[in-house]
Amino acid sequence: MTLSLPDLTKNQSLVFETLSQAEAPLSAYTILDQLRSEGFRAPLQVYRALDKLLEHGLIHRLESLNAFVACRHSHKHQGTTVFVICGRCGDVDELTDQVVNDQLMQRAVERDFTVESAMVELRGCCGSCSQ
Repeated sequence: MTLSLPDLTKNQSLVFETLSQAEAPLSAYTILDQLRSEGFRAPLQVYRALDKLLEHGLIHRLESLNAFVACRHSHKHQGTTVFVICGRCGDVDELTDQVVNDQLMQRAVERDFTVESAMVELRGCCGSCSQ
């Protein structure tokens, strides 16, 4: 992935690299365990880095898993992000769809609702696991 990264601290860079190399979403405590050899000692170190990475749009928090994934897009996108999560193997795919985004935003406007962020998580079984 070739992203134009903002200036990140050492801890932010380490957390981002850990998530970028992960094959599945990681909890903050899993990240902490993986980075102990880099000097991480407390969950607060991880949470501070995660907060900044979320702010920069470099990672996403999967609410249903209470875990984090690196953004798989090479651009900073806006709108609704859809995650397809396999309950068997843990594979996560990130999707963006302007039509879905437009429809959801229109529904919000119709209800006089101001959207601050939008994420949809679809849980099920991926093609590989269902075969």
